[in-house]
Amino acid sequence: MTATAKVSIPEKYDPEKDKNGFMNPVMLEYFRQKLVEWRTELLKESEHTIQETLQGTELQKPDMADRASAETDHALELRTRDRERKLISKINSALESINMGEYGFCEETGEPISIARLKARPIATLSLEAQERHERLERTKRDE
Repeated sequence: MTATAKVSIPEKYDPEKDKNGFMNPVMLEYFRQKLVEWRTELLKESEHTIQETLQGTELQKPDMADRASAETDHALELRTRDRERKLISKINSALESINMGEYGFCEETGEPISIARLKARPIATLSLEAQERHERLERTKRDE
């Protein structure tokens, strides 16, 4: 199910107050726009970091402390970019699930994910209950 007609979002739209049914066209467009804006912001930040920070960083400094500090900063930027790359991948997956008509439903249970959770974390793929179960299971495995 893909949207072919452009859906407009009313000013000051709040999906939590929408009474037209879960993941109706306006609600889907609201989350689609939110995800696209987030991805655009991340890509812009990434481009800025590459141009300003990583390309301009001189790691071969004569002073050992300065070199260590520069290398640490460089490594931190690379880890941040890697986390953002993974986040962009999740955003792309969420956008794909909107196109497939699957957005907003828990991958584990098939139940709707709360609108409040999706507003806070639009890339969520699990309901709060399923996420908590998943995290408890992870802690149990880690403690063994």
